[in-house]
Amino acid sequence: MNGSPTLGQLLRSFFEDYLPCQKGLQPTTIGSYRDAVVLYLHFAARERRCKLVRLQPRDLACERVVRFLRHLETQRGNTVATRNQRLAALRSLFDYAAERMPELLAEAQRLAGVPTKRTPPPRTRFLQRDEVESLFKRLPSSGPRALRDHTLLLFLYNTGARVQEVADLRIRHLDLGPRSQVRLHGKGDKWRVCPLWALTTERLRELLADRPEDANAPVFVSRTGQALTRFGLYKIVRRHSAGGPGSNGQAVTPHTWRHTAAVHLLEAGVEVNVIRAWLGHVSLDTTHRYAEITVQMKAQALEACEPPVAASTGRHRTGRWRHDESLLKWLRSL
Repeated sequence: MNGSPTLGQLLRSFFEDYLPCQKGLQPTTIGSYRDAVVLYLHFAARERRCKLVRLQPRDLACERVVRFLRHLETQRGNTVATRNQRLAALRSLFDYAAERMPELLAEAQRLAGVPTKRTPPPRTRFLQRDEVESLFKRLPSSGPRALRDHTLLLFLYNTGARVQEVADLRIRHLDLGPRSQVRLHGKGDKWRVCPLWALTTERLRELLADRPEDANAPVFVSRTGQALTRFGLYKIVRRHSAGGPGSNGQAVTPHTWRHTAAVHLLEAGVEVNVIRAWLGHVSLDTTHRYAEITVQMKAQALEACEPPVAASTGRHRTGRWRHDESLLKWLRSL
């Protein structure tokens, strides 16, 4: 193995070159991969009873990863979804290591065969139109941050942008002319363009009216003038949504607005492929789940409107008893 890279060199090139430059992953995704690798390295060092600096590339073993995944669920109490995410990160690391060191190819192939556990998809929460209207009516109309917060929620509803896309939004990404639109930098280092409503354009103009002319300045800023972080955006959305319609005791997040935008676009008759481009989905399957939601909603509405007698079968449905005094009087007279 003379001339082979050390584990430290592998990890450095993996995180500094492969993930951001070759794969084009966003910093948040790279951070998630980093967390998975750090946990695994600590687990491997404990198993080998050595310091982290003593670990070697050969310590990247499939059997150890399997034990690590079991440890996550049984000892750390992680969910199946978290376990699957850690597995995906380690698969990527093993694949990269095998490209640099062919002697690790067998371990990478074995790890590729470790199955991802099935888990039910997370419930897609979204707001109904009347809930959206009620929420905007409850927003404060005065105060130092009233305009910013109103514009932020309207922008999320208009574009269905991911929270990181909003955090990265800069003034140069906005075109507030007659055909106003915004360029959003999404997953996979991909850009997409979303049209803006007239009201969204008006609010953005008001928000930026008194700001210095700096194309690289963030659109949504904190009290100190710094770009709002993901956590700051979450905090604002939850504060204005807490206890209101649609919350049902659960927090309304920026991603709730993303789901809301998708469902309402479908309800308005927008074609699925257009919505896919609007939201920046890589796979059409991701967008199809919103179509399934609208079909379920239509089925429920149809069932609610179903006539009490099924004409095709001639069978009667059991209806709910209603107190009718005239009917009771007639029955007593028989």
